[in-house]
Amino acid sequence: MKALKKEGLGWRIARDLVILLGLLMILVPLYVVIVNTFKDLEEASKSFFALPQSLNFQNYVELFNKNDFWNYVKNSTYISVISIVIVIIINPAVSYAIARNFTKRYYKAVYFYIILGLFIPFQVIMLPVTKIMTNMNLLNPNGLILLYAALSLSKGVFMFVNYINSLPYEIEEAARIDGCNTFQVYTKIVLHLLGPMLATLVVMDALWFWNDFQLPLMILNKSPEYWTLPLFQYNFKSEYSFNYTMAFTAYFMCMFPVLIVYAIGQKYIISGLTAGAVKS
Repeated sequence: MKALKKEGLGWRIARDLVILLGLLMILVPLYVVIVNTFKDLEEASKSFFALPQSLNFQNYVELFNKNDFWNYVKNSTYISVISIVIVIIINPAVSYAIARNFTKRYYKAVYFYIILGLFIPFQVIMLPVTKIMTNMNLLNPNGLILLYAALSLSKGVFMFVNYINSLPYEIEEAARIDGCNTFQVYTKIVLHLLGPMLATLVVMDALWFWNDFQLPLMILNKSPEYWTLPLFQYNFKSEYSFNYTMAFTAYFMCMFPVLIVYAIGQKYIISGLTAGAVKS
């Protein structure tokens, strides 16, 4: 019994150490970024880890006075918001149509074709996608939005179809008896029941769209006026190759909206991922 208790204690200590190590790996870089935004270059060169001698907001003032920065903020916001709106409209509707007709071969084939995208590495289709987008003159924010909407469909359909199948069909039957047609059943009942899962998908996709670097690099890098914030970070080093404090300030302002969205939406991610795990 004592041996078991000792093993249990050792396991708990090891678990806590792993958690602590993970926290440090996340918090230390974040700390370095934040404290150095309040330093000038001379002070930062002495020590990246030391607290600033005083709160110096000059880096923020200089960054905010750059018109290009706000253009990149606008581009990222436009692309992320429009992409999310399309995801909210398309993904649940497609999933509902598939889930309620899954016994038919056509819908089953469509389902497996869509979720096939989850198992194909993007690197495999990266070059063909770029070629297609070039030929269609879609190397612009609208083309990037279409790509995000298409690539999000596989994950969204996989999540929603399984969740819809866990919902009691009797609710829909009762609504039809009361005179609701299919569209009314979907908008007034099913869409409301999909709330937790939809919130999960919105938060996860919003973080992806805002942070994504690979797709904007492929689609927008040749047009600086269309750059998103991650592209701005990537190209920032050429102008401020040695000004670390200015670079850290730009990086922090790019990640700040992400921190806010995650702080607000983390409960929806957890509740959405656990929703539908147990059949009603």
